[in-house]
Amino acid sequence: MKVLVVGANGQIGRHLIKLLDEEQGFSVKAMLRQPDQADAYQGTDIEPVLASLEGPVDTIAKAAKGCDAIVFTAGSGGHTGYDKTLLVDLDGAVKTVEAAEQAGVKRFVMVSAFQAHNRENWAEEIKPYYVAKHYADKALLQSSLNYTIIRPGGLINEPGSGKVAVAENLERGSIPREDVARTIAASLKEENTYQRSFDLIAGDSPIAEALKKL
Repeated sequence: MKVLVVGANGQIGRHLIKLLDEEQGFSVKAMLRQPDQADAYQGTDIEPVLASLEGPVDTIAKAAKGCDAIVFTAGSGGHTGYDKTLLVDLDGAVKTVEAAEQAGVKRFVMVSAFQAHNRENWAEEIKPYYVAKHYADKALLQSSLNYTIIRPGGLINEPGSGKVAVAENLERGSIPREDVARTIAASLKEENTYQRSFDLIAGDSPIAEALKKL
């Protein structure tokens, strides 16, 4: 399975690329904004491709050409304004969905936000971020793609345990970024995650087992 990772230079993206590169049956395209970011992949099997989420859909579709799946794990980051949240987390995600359809890529994994589907549970201080994630997810749900929407809890940089809790609705919690990446990698081929959306936090179940019991 050839996978385009959108948000390859982000923290979850870097974990995911490393995991997929080490796992048999996967090859990786890393979508990058800046040419100098490609230097990190020299001498590896990972294929860097340049495209911006603020650019045309055609450019993203060109980057996705020949892939079997797309993972959207890009984000504007916590230090930008809500203008970038709209341009990256909402419009960039929607463009990537449109690009997948244009390029004939059927499998799409979206990294969303905890409880993004449930307005009553949005954190007031970052509500515009939740709005962006909510409507980006809706665009994916309304598309023709074979989607999985993963809604992780609070992201932390501790080493992953490989154990999680997944469900349509969970109590708020946190999860290492490494375990989010592991869940994405496992979801790509796990048919039980097809056409499914779920919250994700640290838990007691091995990832593969948790996904099979969704």
